Amino acid sequence: MPDTIFGRILRGEIPCHKVYEDDHVLAFLDVYPLARGHTLVIPKEPAATLDALSDASAEALGRVLPRLCRAIKEVTGCEAYNVLQNNGPLAHQAVFHVHFHIIPTPDERQGLGVRWPSSPAGDDAPELARSLAAAARRG
Repeated sequence: MPDTIFGRILRGEIPCHKVYEDDHVLAFLDVYPLARGHTLVIPKEPAATLDALSDASAEALGRVLPRLCRAIKEVTGCEAYNVLQNNGPLAHQAVFHVHFHIIPTPDERQGLGVRWPSSPAGDDAPELARSLAAAARRG
């Protein structure tokens, strides 16, 4: 297990407020939450980014994330929440172990503030979609 804070949590070297655990996934409360109930969900597999994760770990995360979202809604009373996952320094990843944030948004003052600087799709969108589809089929 790489020496990230999440690796240390998985090895039991750092305590956490555990929310969920199975053979592939661990979920625990964020120690610097954006809102009450802000939960981190990590695979036990040591992969830095989502594209490096095995299918088995990805399946386990996909199975657990909705369950945890339902639990967070029930316990916090929040109807709105974000699921955030960053890959690489330019995408604001700070801990280089795959992790998802489930962030409740109880009101306008708490939760994740998002800036979304979008622009219209370019003329190359059809070709880009075809290229991405071909790459996805290759795995």
